[in-house]
Amino acid sequence: MQNFLLRRRALLGGAAAAGLPFAAWAAFPDHDVRLLVGFSAGGAVDLVARLVTDPLRVALGQNVVVDNRPGASGLIAAEAAAKAPPDGHTLYVVAMSAYAVLPQLPGQPMPINMEKDLAPVGNVAGVLNALVVSPNSQFRSVSDLIAYAKANPDKLTYASTGNGTSQHLAGELFARQAGIKMTHVPYRGGSNAIVDITAGRVDMMLGNFPEFIGQIRDGGLRLLAFGGTQASPLFPQKPLIRDTLPGFEVTSWIGLAGPAAMPQEAVERWDAAMAKVTADPEFRRRVTENGMEVLGGDQAAFRATIAADRQRWGDVIRGANLRAE
Repeated sequence: MQNFLLRRRALLGGAAAAGLPFAAWAAFPDHDVRLLVGFSAGGAVDLVARLVTDPLRVALGQNVVVDNRPGASGLIAAEAAAKAPPDGHTLYVVAMSAYAVLPQLPGQPMPINMEKDLAPVGNVAGVLNALVVSPNSQFRSVSDLIAYAKANPDKLTYASTGNGTSQHLAGELFARQAGIKMTHVPYRGGSNAIVDITAGRVDMMLGNFPEFIGQIRDGGLRLLAFGGTQASPLFPQKPLIRDTLPGFEVTSWIGLAGPAAMPQEAVERWDAAMAKVTADPEFRRRVTENGMEVLGGDQAAFRATIAADRQRWGDVIRGANLRAE
């Protein structure tokens, strides 16, 4: 009995310190849960949010609503999540760039401090990185690209969706590790970049595999290799970039974060719910079919991933002297 009273007193103290009544989170979840998405419907972040809604309804026993608030590279939704009541009912579906890239990119306006105003909850899925070229290209392997670039400095071109994006950073990392010089060609959108690659006006792109699947299957793009630690089961015969460039690894993860004052008990409730979601066979099947991989992991593991990627991409940003557009 004494231990119970001590535990209850500690919980009440923690809730008070967070400015949150005990009952507000002790009953969590007791109404609809909102997932704030910083991008329009149809992108990878929105897709992950919609893939988790059904299994989350089962795990949490509450309705789960996806709330799209696009703009400012996803930071409008981040700010809204940071200002939401810290009761666990509103989370931000966070892309890797928001934690590991944008805060380190010179010239990038940051409406909030990602480290202080939001609390990582857990990782969900990784968007596989893929290297593609035109179907009529002379390049048939990663070695072909590197050999050409070494013989023709700055003539090998690579597309991205803008300065400081994941595609841009992946290209810079590739050039850095291969010891080559390439020319960056930024576009306003991924579809425009894909059109020019297909036509052979740009040589290559290191981008999100889900955005390439249709064109690869239809013959509009040639898939050379995957940039992560494993090939997609959709194209299991394709090699990894790291087979040629040891240590090369790019995975654009998508996780969950909440207001900084969220009680640890609410975080743990989310951890338990997401453990059920990421173990669900149907969820895993749907993630794989959409060109991604299930990651999962609790808050501590997610914090470690964020720290490692912040270091990795910070080095690339500083080494290439990158700035926001």
